[in-house]
Amino acid sequence: MRRIYTRSGDKGMTRIHGGECVPKDDIRIEANGCIDELNTLIGIIRSMLPSEHEWQSSLFTIQRNIMIVMSHVATPSVIRVQNPNILPPDLVEFCEKMMDDLTAQMEENDYFVLPGGTPLAAHLQFARAVARRAERRLWTLNKQDEVPQLILRFMNRISDLFFVMARFEMWQQNRVEEKWHNFSYKRKK
Repeated sequence: MRRIYTRSGDKGMTRIHGGECVPKDDIRIEANGCIDELNTLIGIIRSMLPSEHEWQSSLFTIQRNIMIVMSHVATPSVIRVQNPNILPPDLVEFCEKMMDDLTAQMEENDYFVLPGGTPLAAHLQFARAVARRAERRLWTLNKQDEVPQLILRFMNRISDLFFVMARFEMWQQNRVEEKWHNFSYKRKK
């Protein structure tokens, strides 16, 4: 194996796809750092699940697609067509179908949930929060250099998916979610 260190990052700069050198706190690097953190957290979640758990395959697919997303985020829009990694067009639908399948089995909630419960539910809520941060960073990047709408929509849906998965975990374990407040927009007048 070649050495992993290049020493080029010691001065606060890093290269992005296409060879451009940018500061390590560039919004593109920050956005990808958040997405990388999310992918790592998904790996932790998968490590908490038995290998035969029904979510293993879906989470594996999500992780692989996140790597493709990261490659596109690392690529400036002017050369993005040169990126050999193809964004699957069904990223959003994949998340929506999984959410629909899980929510069909549970009662609707009309309240804000306090994150926690089981260790798995807490980690899923943590993944939701990291996905939201990644989404915010992507929107900031989008102001400077267009991010594909598919990526922005996927990051939004994936945070929703982790919320639903956390609720499903609590439901499956027959645990009561801790409620904060009911949704005010759903209150009857």
